[in-house]
Amino acid sequence: MLTDTKLKNLKPKEKLYKVVDRDGLYVAVSPKGTISFRYDYRINGRRETLTIGKYGADGIGLAEAREQLVEAKKLVSQGISVASVKRDGKNKLRDELTFGGYTDKWLASLKVAESTLDLKRGVIKREILPTFSNKLLKEITTESVLAHCEKIRDRGAPSTAVQVREIMSSVFRFANGDGVRIDNPVELIRASNIATFKPRERTLSPEEIGVLLRYLEQVGSIPTIKLAVKFILLTMVRKSELLHATWDEISFENATWTIPASRAKGKRTHVIYLSRQALDILITFKMCAGYSDYLLPSNNQSSQKTMSQATLNRVIDAAIKLAQEAGEKIEKVSVHDLRRTASTLLHEAGFNSDWIEKCLAHEQRGVRAVYNKAEYAEQRRDMLQQWADMVDKWVEM
Repeated sequence: MLTDTKLKNLKPKEKLYKVVDRDGLYVAVSPKGTISFRYDYRINGRRETLTIGKYGADGIGLAEAREQLVEAKKLVSQGISVASVKRDGKNKLRDELTFGGYTDKWLASLKVAESTLDLKRGVIKREILPTFSNKLLKEITTESVLAHCEKIRDRGAPSTAVQVREIMSSVFRFANGDGVRIDNPVELIRASNIATFKPRERTLSPEEIGVLLRYLEQVGSIPTIKLAVKFILLTMVRKSELLHATWDEISFENATWTIPASRAKGKRTHVIYLSRQALDILITFKMCAGYSDYLLPSNNQSSQKTMSQATLNRVIDAAIKLAQEAGEKIEKVSVHDLRRTASTLLHEAGFNSDWIEKCLAHEQRGVRAVYNKAEYAEQRRDMLQQWADMVDKWVEM
């Protein structure tokens, strides 16, 4: 028969072993040292095991386990499977989790790039949890999700509305996979019911590049934000790659910026060859970054947090507004348009497509990808210097 002293002295072994108490109660000791109270019984011709609970400060004691054993035996004598009752209770508890609780579990399960995860966290925090966090899964209806998405769309944020739909649908699918028996109310809502998008093909002309960069200088914002826009144009990187860049990726001596595979979109290390103009901008970044690990730390929070995703688009919008008010003919521009613009104008200038695609970190496919492993380091370095010189000339026009 067990005592508390004996229980405390039980040590783990290579394999799970059992120590008997009385009346059918025993403990199982796992190789990791976990001690759990169990009870074996037969019902309807089959053998079942009830795990009563874990022994210890965060579990139950010997006396409580014996009390629960008495109650379990009463149910078994009535032909009731106590293991099934406990399992159903766990399922019921799981099904009663709030949407916010399951959203946390879904986020923890995701294996995506940090920039993608950061985007989803932001949408969840701002757009989803304030409305749905404390609702049970079964309380969320198709009508409530659609109305919420339409409200976001109508304030002028259709992309965000579609993101909300995708995230909420994913959380319900995750819950289904976790054993929750509930219909996914979001599946009935098509993305096209919320918003439709025309593919953007915006490319700036050399004249528009000059206008944008000249009016950026007039925007009332800190210099590093305005310089970051030009830096993306010169280096042809993605916005997220710059915003999460750290100083250990920069070599001033070699005039290179090496984005590690863990951060690169294609999961391959990407080297950017820095023009003189790009290096000048980095020196300004360094002077303003203080002790931060990031090239562009947040200005409103800790220096160990990055600048927000929306900051660069806001400063571009402000520059475009100033230009339009001054009578300049220039349409709306996004940060991603800068990459497309650089690619287009370099192609028009006659530079090799392979060099340009390498600068964009685009993955080649098919037979060509098998044979073309060249990095074109010197060609890319020369091309990006010529590109920076071209941009400077357009600003002076």
